Amino acid sequence: MVARTIPVAPFDLVVFGATGDLVRRRLLPALYMRWRAGQMPPTARVVGVARGVPGAAAETPAADAFRDFARRALEEFAPAADEIDADFLARLDFAAMDVRDAAAWSSLGARLGEAGSRVRAFYLSVAPELFGVIGGALAANGLADGGARIVVEKPLGHDRASAGAVNDSLRAGFEESQIYRIDHYLGKETVQNLMVLRFANALLEPLWSARSIDHVQISVAETVGLEGRDYYEGTGALRDMVQNHLLQLLCLTAMEPPARFEADAIRDEKRKVIQALAPIAGAATATETARGQYAGYREDAGNLESRTETFAALRAEVRNARWSGTPFYLRTGKRLARRVSEVAVVFRDVPHSIFGEERHSDLRGNALIMRLQPDEAITLRMTIKEPGPGGLRLTEVPLDMTFAEALGPEVAMPDAYERLLMDVIRGNQTLFMRYDELDAAWSWIDPILAGWEGAPPLYEPGSEGPGEADALLSRDGRRWRRLTE
Repeated sequence: MVARTIPVAPFDLVVFGATGDLVRRRLLPALYMRWRAGQMPPTARVVGVARGVPGAAAETPAADAFRDFARRALEEFAPAADEIDADFLARLDFAAMDVRDAAAWSSLGARLGEAGSRVRAFYLSVAPELFGVIGGALAANGLADGGARIVVEKPLGHDRASAGAVNDSLRAGFEESQIYRIDHYLGKETVQNLMVLRFANALLEPLWSARSIDHVQISVAETVGLEGRDYYEGTGALRDMVQNHLLQLLCLTAMEPPARFEADAIRDEKRKVIQALAPIAGAATATETARGQYAGYREDAGNLESRTETFAALRAEVRNARWSGTPFYLRTGKRLARRVSEVAVVFRDVPHSIFGEERHSDLRGNALIMRLQPDEAITLRMTIKEPGPGGLRLTEVPLDMTFAEALGPEVAMPDAYERLLMDVIRGNQTLFMRYDELDAAWSWIDPILAGWEGAPPLYEPGSEGPGEADALLSRDGRRWRRLTE
């Protein structure tokens, strides 16, 4: 199978916070891979904006210093980047400026010139308090015209009120149709395949409801701790991961088929899922949620009184006709046994086992497992006869489609940012959150945060998480999929 690459229109991509870690590790490598694939036109331009390039000599022109910064980043993080293409580096430019300095914006406007027929996109890889500053300055200097796009990274607020304030600051200069709220999980091939599996295969859609599905588990586990993420203290797992990544995965799993494969039709259905979630508030937080903090986190964070959770688990119910009675279990945490992100759809057992309970008791039933990382794959767990003479024994085997193996070595699995950056240039908002989705998500999360009291229990690094998370499922007669299986 050979992947088909469709070039995008000529564009200017202006990246604010261009010397930060996200740009170095993800954005520059993603752009470079799209260049190598022939998707970026030769007239495309990427303009980095920051106060300066760290470590650059005073006499070195800023653009040259940024190209050297990019070259080193690509050598470290771009796949198979043995010799960096000089033509790509020539597409890079740099503007050294303080975004709070009103006088500096005229020079950026002069550098960009007239947009003409070129797509113009602004990527804000900066702190959220600068979103309004930058958005307002872009509008004031005539750079936020109808064809411009603005891309913002999380965190998009600390709660519903602050998310509304962030949105208001963006809407002061841009229309909703121009705002791209990025969630890199939605750019993963497996996440997009979730929609295709559901809506393009007659085999699955009749089974995709509470009649056939016992429960769904959505897990995003990390083995790392803070790793220098200063923002995490005071944010925690619920805000950092559940409010965006895990809820988006839940929406794509539970949503109704949209009338059309169009951005707003899909986002309408995702919003309906969030609005259908049963509220978790007050005393219910003790029975419907669990949290924890890995031992040693307080020393890592430099706050021996920290109550920030590094692990969160929830039992969610989608109260609609399709999903009534089927719980969705969500969990995420740091310093766990294994790095894995997956959606596991666990089907109900057969109504009556003709093979006898003793032959069936150790089996876990059919499950469709969509793994996002470390290796993107889709597995269907089936029950078969164990080979060999001497009686009928049942065992489980996976029907496995690991993308890298199934599609062949000539099809490279692109990084999520490769897809999302090109979608920004295309003007395709399908994989980006609309504000009403974000607002609905915060409306569900805020009461959970308010219901948590005291310090979270500790769990051992390298474990499956706190025992309270196991109790969340055992009360329903279920158990978590082990992270190491």
